[in-house]
Amino acid sequence: MTFSWWSFLTQIALLVLALGLVHKPLGLYMARVFTSSKHLRAERLFYQVAGVDADADQTWSTYLRSLLAFSVIGILLVFGIQRLQGLIPGQGDAVDPWVAMNTAISFVTNTNWQSYVPESTVGIVVQMMLLAVQNFLSAAVGIAVAIALIRGLRRTGTDRIGNFWVDVARGSFRLLLPLALLAAIAFVVTGVVQNFTGTAVVNAALGVHQQIPGGPVASQEAIKLLGTNGGGYFNANSAHPFENPNGYSNLLSVFLILAIPFSLPYTYGRMLGSQKQGYTILTVMGSLWAVSNGLMAWVLSVGATGAGVSGEGMEQRFGPAATSIFASSTTLTSTGAVNAAHDSLPPLVGGLTMLNMMLGEVAPGGVGSGLYGMLVLAIIAVFLAGLMVGRTPEFVGKKITARQMKLAAIYLLVTPTLVLAMTGITLLLPDQLSNAPAPGGTPHQFSEVLYAFTSAANNNGSAFGGITSSGPYLATMLGLAMLLGRFVPIVLVLALAGSLAQQRIVPASSGTVPTHGPLFASLLAVVSIVLTALTYFPALALGPLAEGLTR
Repeated sequence: MTFSWWSFLTQIALLVLALGLVHKPLGLYMARVFTSSKHLRAERLFYQVAGVDADADQTWSTYLRSLLAFSVIGILLVFGIQRLQGLIPGQGDAVDPWVAMNTAISFVTNTNWQSYVPESTVGIVVQMMLLAVQNFLSAAVGIAVAIALIRGLRRTGTDRIGNFWVDVARGSFRLLLPLALLAAIAFVVTGVVQNFTGTAVVNAALGVHQQIPGGPVASQEAIKLLGTNGGGYFNANSAHPFENPNGYSNLLSVFLILAIPFSLPYTYGRMLGSQKQGYTILTVMGSLWAVSNGLMAWVLSVGATGAGVSGEGMEQRFGPAATSIFASSTTLTSTGAVNAAHDSLPPLVGGLTMLNMMLGEVAPGGVGSGLYGMLVLAIIAVFLAGLMVGRTPEFVGKKITARQMKLAAIYLLVTPTLVLAMTGITLLLPDQLSNAPAPGGTPHQFSEVLYAFTSAANNNGSAFGGITSSGPYLATMLGLAMLLGRFVPIVLVLALAGSLAQQRIVPASSGTVPTHGPLFASLLAVVSIVLTALTYFPALALGPLAEGLTR
């Protein structure tokens, strides 16, 4: 297929315009949501059911215990009802225990890894009452953690960083629900299916009658994208015409994926009382997103691997330009939705999708997780800047001491350790390696395994679709990667927020390194890229780079 630069640049321009229009109003709205002193009636009912005091601030450890208890209950509930699905009339058989376990973990951790065929494995009850609900809640948890870190940077001389139950309720009721309602209506207008029945289809050429499953697709599609979840109602995900019927729905999908993550930097600047800080974070996020899109488009346009000419693996209805933008945006966030087969993309393009996730999904990243990931990188960047000028580093008036650097350094190492260790273990097990159907010992087989653990540990959820992950070993290992990749960083971020909140603001002096402006933005971007490249480059060289250079 021919790559159209006109189509690519037009879509990028429309996205930048739309995101620019919502950046300030949405960011300002989110800041007001999480600083308001009033509780809505629905929120008060939630607090009564949960048995919590909404007006009591929590220490970081109490905030963490609430978050973990909430998530564990979610995992058990999603697992249990999947196993009991056979008792619900018209909903199909009970889900395999390994698949049910993996699915429960993936949706609660905002990963949405799907080792099953949704339209034939789970019924509408599970789709609507469990999976769609977790799309809201897991996204709200990510936003809550980001807000807690902002409070830690803003507050002084306290060990309190907010109330988890209030944050998750406001994120759900005031932010995600109304936005998802508007998005669902927009999807219905573009032609996305929203019903509770199947759809009869007749192939006139062959005379074959089919019953294609229907369902409340538009409503689930809305929160799947807004919450950077990514789990599709159908197995083909956003390549399915019921989920993504035309170019309008495709562009709307990318916009929804990016809207909240790209608006959160304004929320950060507003809550911090320094909009320059927010604009600096936004600049780095936007620059990395633009570079990723440009690189992916260039590789596809020049046919660097010789594999993209036929268009195999591409979104045939929209062309390579739409495939490029969609793939880049979903792997730079924690969305994982796909409108093309990543497994069939040219090797260097597949390598770029992996690199996007390996960056830590901070450009702009998942809802909440992208912002707090970028702020951790900013702390590391200001520490390096402090070393250069020979003084104790400060970030937005808080001294970065050994405690903060230890937490930030461990945060940086968690995901690469999970990805590389679990990939290495799997490669040593021939019986498990056979789940990656590429010829044994080839770079592509290595890439399928590397992609799977990169996606799971970064809570992305997309895959090189050839790998079979429904068996006990991979279901367990990927589930463990999702759990640790989600909650260990959250523990570190909340501990960081607690330690920063206890400090007093240090007045800026002539030796203070400014943490806003072009110079610091450039340093932050370089730190983000270099630390990732040093960690993952050998693995990428054995997989997509080796495959791409040998074709």
